[in-house]
Parts: sequence; C-alpha cells; structure tokens
Amino acid sequence: MATLKITKKHHKHFNNPFPGTPESLPLIYGTLFLNSQKLPSHQIYPIGKDFQLNWSSKDGGFLSISHKSEPGRPLWSTLPGEPFISAAIAETEVEESRGSFLIKDKYVHSLSNNQTIDDIKIVNGFDKDQVIPSFSLPKNPMYPVLMITGKVFGVNKRKKKVKFSRRGDSEKETSISARYWHVFDQKECHQVGFQVRIGKTDLELPKRVPPRTYKSFSLKFGRIRRRRTGWFGGFLSRKKSVSVSSSAEESMAMKSNGVNVYNNRICVTYSSEKNEKIFGFGEQFSHMNFKGKRVPIFVQEQGIGRGDQPITFAANLVSYRAGGDWSTTYAASPFYMTSKMRSMYLEGYDYSVFDLTKDDRIQIQLHGDSFEGQILHRNSPSELIECFTESTGRPPLLPEWIISGAVVEMQGGTDTVRSIWNEMQRYDVPVSAFWLQDWVGQRETVIGSQLWWNWEADETRYSGWQQLIRDLNMQHIKVMTYCNPCLAPMDKKPNIKRLHFEEAKMLDILVKDKNGELYMVPNTAFDVGMLDLTHPRTANWFKKILQEMVEDGVRGWMADFGEGLPVDACLYSGEDPIAAHNRYPELWAKINREFVDEWKSSRVGKGREDPEESLVFFMRAGYRDTTKWAMLFWEGDQMVSWQKNDGIKSAVVGLLSGGLSGYALNHSDIGGYCAVNLPFFKY
Repeated sequence: MATLKITKKHHKHFNNPFPGTPESLPLIYGTLFLNSQKLPSHQIYPIGKDFQLNWSSKDGGFLSISHKSEPGRPLWSTLPGEPFISAAIAETEVEESRGSFLIKDKYVHSLSNNQTIDDIKIVNGFDKDQVIPSFSLPKNPMYPVLMITGKVFGVNKRKKKVKFSRRGDSEKETSISARYWHVFDQKECHQVGFQVRIGKTDLELPKRVPPRTYKSFSLKFGRIRRRRTGWFGGFLSRKKSVSVSSSAEESMAMKSNGVNVYNNRICVTYSSEKNEKIFGFGEQFSHMNFKGKRVPIFVQEQGIGRGDQPITFAANLVSYRAGGDWSTTYAASPFYMTSKMRSMYLEGYDYSVFDLTKDDRIQIQLHGDSFEGQILHRNSPSELIECFTESTGRPPLLPEWIISGAVVEMQGGTDTVRSIWNEMQRYDVPVSAFWLQDWVGQRETVIGSQLWWNWEADETRYSGWQQLIRDLNMQHIKVMTYCNPCLAPMDKKPNIKRLHFEEAKMLDILVKDKNGELYMVPNTAFDVGMLDLTHPRTANWFKKILQEMVEDGVRGWMADFGEGLPVDACLYSGEDPIAAHNRYPELWAKINREFVDEWKSSRVGKGREDPEESLVFFMRAGYRDTTKWAMLFWEGDQMVSWQKNDGIKSAVVGLLSGGLSGYALNHSDIGGYCAVNLPFFKY
C-alpha cells in the first residue's frame, strides 16, 4: 500500500501567498468498553517503587497515575468512558520546498476509534513465551511493570454500489480491530515511562492502493461531506464528517489480493483542565501558551515573516512556503509542561501533532506504529526542566572568552575585519570574537552573493588568514567561522586546496535518492550534496575538516543547517526518512561535539590546557536531545522589526520557550538579521 506521496516545489517561482497549514486527523472521539469479568471496580496498582495507577470503572472507566508521595495529585489521567488509545491507517502527503515542509493526512483507509480494556496486570518479569511486542525496558527495570491490554476497533460505513438495482446504493458496515499493549514502567525516581504497541489489524487492503484506482475507498480530506453527526457517525470531531464508498470491484480486490496491514497512526488522549496553560515544544516564537492550538513537531526552515505581513505574503509568493507560519521552527521538541506542573515528552523521532484545541483534553497524534514517552513528576518549572534534561542531556559550561564581550558577525575579507577592529578599539568596545561567515569565499548567483560551500579558508578573500587569526588572538580576540553538512561542487572556484564534495562522493557518504543515486538537494540558487550522517565513515571524515580549521587557529564556528534532510532520502541506516529528518540535527550536533571533546582530550597533560583556547560551536537546528551535544544555540534569522511572529519580539519569546524546553544556552542577533531593501518595498 502506498502510504507516502511527496510533492517537490523547489523550482516553483509563482506561488499561493496564503498556503495551507498542516492537515492532520481531526480530534478523535469514541467509546471505552470494559471486560467486567476480569476488571475490578476499583484498584490501585503499583508502578515501580514510587508510582501508582488508580483504576476505577465508575462513569465508564478511567485511570490516573500519581506519585506515591502525592496520591491525590494526578500526573496523567484519562477521560471517563472515553478511549485513551485509538489508531488509523492513513496516507501521508508531504509538500517540500528548500527546507520547508507541509505534512498532511490525505487518505484515511480506516479508523479504530473505540477501545476495550480486557486486562490490567502487574508484571514482575517478562516471560519469553508471552505473545507481546518488544518493549524497550531498561536493563534493570524497576519492577513491577504495569501492562494494560485490549483492542482498538472501529466500524466504518461504506456505500456499496449494486449494479442493476432500482434501489440505488446500499450501505455496508465493515469492522477493523487490532490488539494493543500499553505498558507503564518507572524509569527514574521522578519519571514514569509509557509505551504503546499495536498489533496487525484484521483488515485487508490491496498491496498498493493508487489514489486514482481506489479513491472512492479512501477518505480524501479535500472532499469531506459535512454532517452534524461527525466522521463515521460521530467518532471524530463533531464539526467534520465523511462517507466512505467502495465499488464491488474494489471489494473483490481487497479480498483476493489483500495483505494484512498495520495501523500507521496512533493517538493517545488524556485529560486537561480548562484553565491549564501549556508551555514548551522547543523554540517557539509566536506563543508561550499553546492551549487551544494544534502544534506540529517537525524541524524545518523557520520562514521569513512567519505570518507577519506584508513580508510573509512576498516570501510565499516567490518561493513556496518560504514565509513559514506561527508553528515553523528550526528547533522543535515533543516536550511540554503545564501551569498545573504536569509534564511529559515523547521519545523517538516520528512526526507528531499535539492537539490542544479542546479545554478538557490533550490528544497526541503520532505517525508510526508505536508510541513511547515519559511522564514527569516535580513541583516547579525549574524542577521539571531539571528532571527532563537529566534524561535528554545538558550543554557544558561555556568558556569565559565567549561571554567576555561582543561576538561581531561580519563579512568582507581581511582588510574589512582589520578596519572594523581598529574602529572598535577607538570606542573601547569589548570584543570576544569575530564571526566570519564568509571565510570560505563568496560567489555571485542569481539571488546575490552566496558562500562557497567548501569548508576551507579562501585566501583570496582572506589574504594572510593565519596571520589575521594570530594578530587578533594577541588581543585576546578569537576567530569563529561557519560550516554545515552540505557540500557544493567546486568546478568554477579558483585557488582551491581540497574538493570536499568530490571527496565525499568518492567515499560514498552523501545522501542517496530512492534509485540509489546521489541526491542533489536544491538550496536557494544551487544544488548540494548532503552528508549521510548515519554512514560510519562520515563522522571521522568531517572531523578532519574541523581539525584543519582549528589548526589554523579558529576557536569557534557555527554548525548550521541540520533541518533540510529530504523526506524521501535513502540513508545508509535504512531508517524511515521522515523520522530521520528530526534526528538529523542531533547527529550533526553529535559529530561537532565529539570533535570538541576529542580535541580537548588531546591537549590534557601536554601543557596546552589553556581555557582561552577552548572551542565553542553553536547550532540553529535542534530536536529533543540536541541539548546533550550542542554547546550553544542561535535562534535564526529574525527580521529587523518589532513584529510579533518574526521580529525582535519573537526572539524574546523564542528564548523563553526554548529555555522551558531545555535549550539552556541560546542567543539571537542583537538587532535582528533579515532585511529587505527593494524599490517600493523596504523591510
């Protein structure tokens, strides 16, 4: 069954200035059914040594988790009589353009909106003979572990056309079900892990379901028939409804050519309170409180304007979705905390959407067939952040030199740097470093001056490169540079020492396309090869580039990008590229951090452990665990304006939301970064 459609819009130069927003499943409603023969009316079950689950069959059944020290304070609880696990089989459509992505649920083949609870049992060790999926428990789990089992199911009404019948169409009900396993286990003193696995369904679909052939069976969002009753008679958001039709020929195809399929959407629903404010989700620039919103968690280009007008209109017009919107961010994270001191985060890297649009509930929709996360217990925001980063990692202390004065970002070459430095001396400006993004040289393209993406000094632009670094270092000023995991062909560049693109191509460490060929990724005015960070040869090769840079005297750099891995890329690891897309910035940060740590270790005991020589790198892209590897973050390209979504105001919001999400060390440009200076249009 084809489940992923990707539309490339890199080279489309006249676009809808008001593009759509991410389309995911509407809020799912259903019914919870209980096995009264096995389930008690009320019981408290232990989870590890510090947590407990309170079960009650009252009002249709619900459960809640609390810490034993505060049994009356639920950390996570379900809604009475409503399912907390649901699932679907859906097709994904992705529209992609130069690092911007729009992910949509376009065809829903089935939806299991109801849930049974057949058993709740305490597990003190997993028997090899137990028929359950594999769970990622710690090596020495804190028993007991709690397991809830049952089924998710749905009844889909499909119109079946009957030939030669005067009565017209008749309705046929088809059911779908799948078994699930929901496990709770104590991870740390203040963390409860939860995992959901869903088995294969009893529905059969064709091996491939081309949208044109079976479109009447699929649920196409663009052709929703609105009814008051909701989807399939009322189990989705009550504002939307669809009917599913299937011809007799399609039914025959499903029976004769079908294969068992698995759900590829999992939804977990639990309670919230009307006055509960919800914070986090990584670097978010437009809002602090996300109650009432749907938050997609996907790393991508932030955009120019992000909804502020007229700049967003103009950016979208000339390049598809280049303007972004309030939810687009370089550094997303599936983590939140609330004003009620409830907090949780997802593990893994699958695309997810947090639906916070209803007052009484939170629903997480995840693209995948398994679901893992952690529920946190602490009593203040700072304690919750501490608890979260104990698992995800924290950045190291920065060396003193990076915070002793201004980091001057500039371009222009050796003479320009010396001129600016002389002027700053006259005004006694304390300077920590010069960050020279154009150290690799510049070339002219159709959109203006751009960098040569070959990570070595261009000694035409920066003549006397090493002498410049030594002269600045004598004044306790460091030189910082720039690199990213993309490489451009250098056929037209003069005075080049190493051809990094050709080297990586020969080593076979660049990302491939679906045909196994080199994937040339469009980026602004030129195409690039992107390093396959899952390949075992990539890290050491790139560390040698960093080594050459540091041997010249450079003591810091920006490790840029990380957000642009195409979602149809083929990686050495063979992993799902949509999930790999969110993992890519973590792998990129890890390579840079490993080099810093290895370089530091090489200096121990050799009389060269001068703190003034410590290395620093900073990143723009990130995900949940990037904080373990990155030393410092940068917020990206804010406009030089005061507007809400992408002006200087947004930089403050981004620092706050990022800080609440574990991005402890972060910064933005003092006066913004991006400006537009065109006839009749200045911004």
